[in-house]
Amino acid sequence: MKNTKLVLGLAVIAIGFASCKDEKAEQAGKKVDTYVMYVDSLGNVTAEDARENWDGIEASYQLRNEEAEAAIAEMEDNAEAKARLDASRAKYEALKAKIEAENAAAQVTTTSAAPSTKQQLRNTLFGQGKIGDDMSFTWVNKDNILGVYQQFVGTVDTNKDAYSREDWDEIKLMYEALDSRKNTVEKEGLSVDDNRKIAGLKLKFAPMYTVNRMGAKSEEMKRAKE
Repeated sequence: MKNTKLVLGLAVIAIGFASCKDEKAEQAGKKVDTYVMYVDSLGNVTAEDARENWDGIEASYQLRNEEAEAAIAEMEDNAEAKARLDASRAKYEALKAKIEAENAAAQVTTTSAAPSTKQQLRNTLFGQGKIGDDMSFTWVNKDNILGVYQQFVGTVDTNKDAYSREDWDEIKLMYEALDSRKNTVEKEGLSVDDNRKIAGLKLKFAPMYTVNRMGAKSEEMKRAKE
């Protein structure tokens, strides 16, 4: 009788152990299924949505990937599950490469976009890219400042009839910034001859600015009335 009870007890323990193992295997399989379904679902996401929400997609992917990896480790016979995992991983990496390439292309397009009207004006006054949004004139020194004034005033003189009132306001802003830099450069050893020539250019610019800005404003008001 005792032997019978012992055998029955061992049988119950064995059944419970097997049941536990089966449950773990089932849970592990579900985690692999979840991973595979998640990767498959990304195929239904539009390219635009994928690019805009990629950080969230990547975070969700990494979480499911870690869970699937842990699940594989708990399986005794995991060859099939591992093959499914590898296939989905390859599919995800292909999608990731595509999104990264599209983001890189979009970045290049944005970077190479045409400069604003204001930046185009600054480029003509000082040279390509010399003055940006920071309005830094540190590149102007005692050796090149005369040439900078000559290009500035010469460019304004050539295009004075084409500038709008807004253009003239930007020109005045740039002119004052250049003058401010000149005050610093003078202390760094600006030659008397260059200083004299710059003074002549300033005398040329002042009336040209006043007359033409006034004309641009009058023309703008005339067009507004029409």
